[in-house]
Amino acid sequence: MPLSVGDKLGPYEILAPIGAGGMGEVYRGKDTKLDRDVAIKVLPAAFARDRERLARFEREAKILASLNHPNIAQIYGIEDSTGDWSLVMELVPGAPVKGPLAPATAIRYADQIAAALEAAHEKGIIHRDLKPPNILVTPSGTIKVLDFGLASVEASDVPEDPEAQTRTLQLTQAGRIMGTAAYMSPEQARGQAVDRRKDIWAFGTVLYEMFTGRQLFGRETFSDSLAAVITHSPDMAELPPGVPRSVRALLARCLERDPDLRLSQISEVRQSLRSAESADLPPRPPVRVGCRRRNRAAGRGGHSDLAEASAGGACRYAFALSALHTVRRDDAIREPKRQSR
Repeated sequence: MPLSVGDKLGPYEILAPIGAGGMGEVYRGKDTKLDRDVAIKVLPAAFARDRERLARFEREAKILASLNHPNIAQIYGIEDSTGDWSLVMELVPGAPVKGPLAPATAIRYADQIAAALEAAHEKGIIHRDLKPPNILVTPSGTIKVLDFGLASVEASDVPEDPEAQTRTLQLTQAGRIMGTAAYMSPEQARGQAVDRRKDIWAFGTVLYEMFTGRQLFGRETFSDSLAAVITHSPDMAELPPGVPRSVRALLARCLERDPDLRLSQISEVRQSLRSAESADLPPRPPVRVGCRRRNRAAGRGGHSDLAEASAGGACRYAFALSALHTVRRDDAIREPKRQSR
């Protein structure tokens, strides 16, 4: 049964519903002990009786607790005092990332998304369901990656406990299709086993969407989306003209249908993005803050203060360049006159 405003879960008071997904209903709540707002994910009672779903819910809590990163929503704890299993998390202000965005903004967000994935991958954790609804942008422009409910632990990092091993293998076995169709990798869409390269594929689809504002593989039905993932080859020419060449090449490598040809490390993605930020993006246009140019006589006198800001500051870079060209041109004009004398 859905919770109502004012209901209590231990020390947490329900303030408002936020949404619902395959892993439970999410509410805005109040921690009455610490006097702070939180997000509360409640596993429905019917799901709590399902051993597999409950195992996934418990595993999400442990996964999130092991990830301490500024671009990953923080977990505060688990609450089960009333018989309802609840995951208490950081309440992230903001909205899901949405394109189309300016290339510089999209690349800046992408670097933060990649940083979150890198932190997870370093612990052997694969997100498996990366998509825009699970990526929030705060008012300050910080990215927060949410919802590791479908996350899996790579085989090399599976706990030694036989029972835990069995539970993990049941949740991540080949042949299971888990995740959102438009952001699945081809191997995931075929029901095959996945590794961290699945997240790199999903990252590529999200970055494409941030640039264009369109889902790369989204179709009318679930089946059509899966078919597009498996058969459709992305055309990088459809990207806006302002996207740097190096980022186009990066996207092509993230979206290689064959996982053996795809980028295998998210750290490589971050290196490419940072290179693009520093080298490929065009310089920002100068910002004019009440500047006015003086007359050309000042330029002919060789002075450097050809322009001044009305606020008392120096004028922007573009005016300095203009002044430099003016001085050089006038010097070239005067030079023949001095020779004629």
